[in-house]
Amino acid sequence: MNLAQLAKKLGQVRLGGPVRISVSDVNEILGEPARNAPQSGSSWVASARRSASAHMLDLEFVERTDVGRVRDHNEDYLGYASPATPAQVRTHGWLFVLADGVGGQEKGEVASKTAVESMVAGFHDAKDGESHSAVLQRLVQQANTRVFEAAVTGGRASAGMATTIVACALRYDRVSVAHVGDSRCYLIRNGKAAQVTRDHTIASEQVRLGIVTAQEAAEGETSHILSRSLGTELIANIDTNDHQIFAGDVLLLCSDGLHGMVDASEMAAICGQGQDLHLAAEKLVALANDRGGGDNISVQLIRIRGVERMGMYRGRPYKLY
Repeated sequence: MNLAQLAKKLGQVRLGGPVRISVSDVNEILGEPARNAPQSGSSWVASARRSASAHMLDLEFVERTDVGRVRDHNEDYLGYASPATPAQVRTHGWLFVLADGVGGQEKGEVASKTAVESMVAGFHDAKDGESHSAVLQRLVQQANTRVFEAAVTGGRASAGMATTIVACALRYDRVSVAHVGDSRCYLIRNGKAAQVTRDHTIASEQVRLGIVTAQEAAEGETSHILSRSLGTELIANIDTNDHQIFAGDVLLLCSDGLHGMVDASEMAAICGQGQDLHLAAEKLVALANDRGGGDNISVQLIRIRGVERMGMYRGRPYKLY
């Protein structure tokens, strides 16, 4: 398998079906001895990756999507962009993105797929070493334009088409997070899960302004009404933030079908130190379904196995020893 084939295989954007990438495919390029490839699962989507050096960003990840118990089709969409060479671990890093389509019959699944595919393609084309915060801002705006244009050109059937989006880009020892809507990103560290995104819903805004309590907002009729989404306006209002990451951290991206049924402490317990990520993803989806499964359920789990400690001076990275 050559570099182009591996990049194409590792850069797939997917919805649902079982897809596995053998660790030996990656080792063929990175020059590592082949390890035992994990066994394929029945309904989850998963992938794993190791860096060529212990001194580079090293991670493993899985992703899972499920239609739930109530909906008749899945409007969530997942994707990622991975470095095809050891050099790209430093120049580009990794991208993970999750979108939850809005609109039901107004083609929410088209909106989510359009947004994720736009993000993944744009990340591959980003300039070497470009700031991830700037990359995510630009790519989410581009994805917004793609969804907006698809809604306009799709006629009456596509009117109201929109999607949420949450994306994280990782390089060195940092993660940049961008989001619009109520799909979330959690950072799980030392047995605790911290939400690093803020829901863009009417209820969340009312809590922030002190109009209602968090409990009243959760029980109110506006709890799932979005105040921001991708594709409804020509310009998207995007939130971004950056965080340092450490070996052992787990990043969890999910749609509201998961976080509406499973609280942060349960996520932390299920995805804690040493937990198998494949099994953790299955447990999270099963728990959401056991509690009603009223919406599509999607999750991406990224465990940091090692980082490359870097500092910044005048906008340029330098290695810390």
